[in-house]
This record gives sequence, C-alpha cells and structure tokens, in this order.
Amino acid sequence: MKLPLIGQIPNRVIDERFLDRRRRSSTYAVMAGALVSGGLAEYELIRHHRIDWELFSVLFAMVLVKLGAMAWFHFTD
Repeated sequence: MKLPLIGQIPNRVIDERFLDRRRRSSTYAVMAGALVSGGLAEYELIRHHRIDWELFSVLFAMVLVKLGAMAWFHFTD
C-alpha cells in the first residue's frame, strides 16, 4: 500500500525510526494540549468563578479519543 505523500519519498529517507519519532512527538503534543486546556479551564474556574465549557469539551474530546484508541489497540492486537 502506498501512502499519498510518504509513499512517494524514497525508503532511504523515511524509515521506522522517523515514523516512531513522529508518533511519539504527536503524543507529546496532544498531552501538552490537554494540559494547557485543563490549565486554562481551571484558571477560568478559580479566577473568574465560571465554567468555560468549550475548554472542558476540548479536554473531554482528547481524553475520549485517547481512551478509545487504547481500547481499540488492546482488542485488535
């Protein structure tokens, strides 16, 4: 199976290490986004005494996708 963009790049440029680093960096980016979103939601709650539902919905979506992916990989491996 050829990937649309990566499949056109020669194999000597893209290898398993590159793909693993890309996967790990994406994981760290999502964790950082979840921490920032949670921190901003907590700040709004403590400082302004109101709940910012948009931030909580983004945080909930991140957690839901992460848990769903973990369950999918657990049952399909």
